[in-house]
Amino acid sequence: MKKKLIAALIIVVSVAFCSAQTTGQTCDPTKEKTNSKNTKTTKSGAFGAAVTKDGALDVKLLSDKLKNEKELFVKIKGDVVAACQVKGCWMTADLGNGKSMRIRFKDYGFFVPKDSGGKQFYAQGIASWSETSVAELQHYAEDAGKSKAEIEKITEPEKELVFLADGVIIEKK
Repeated sequence: MKKKLIAALIIVVSVAFCSAQTTGQTCDPTKEKTNSKNTKTTKSGAFGAAVTKDGALDVKLLSDKLKNEKELFVKIKGDVVAACQVKGCWMTADLGNGKSMRIRFKDYGFFVPKDSGGKQFYAQGIASWSETSVAELQHYAEDAGKSKAEIEKITEPEKELVFLADGVIIEKK
């Protein structure tokens, strides 16, 4: 009886731990329930955890900074290329080399305005390299409002720089 109870407890804890580790790489409307916590903004355009602008690394330098690291906790700044047009659950940043980096928000704890494109941002969180599947890339393209033809052209996964932000500041240029 004691062994069964311990086994059941281990299963429950494991399931809870795995659920807590889910990063939500795509827009999942079941996870994106808006509430006052994840849609609240201040006059400064701050979302999520408190972030300061001090010491922020230009996002265009992030790739070189991360070259020899698996992941790096860092504060970055740059220009928003686009934001998710479903709910603002991700945004992309210009890396300055013709590529962009996807920035997601920790635990769907906050969203950014859908009209963030073209504005400057500051973000704090974890940068890492990731391989994004074709299905995820197509989903992101759909969220961004791309045409069906553009979505169907996505046929290869991509190794890309990604960022999981704890907090973000969006500013007007």
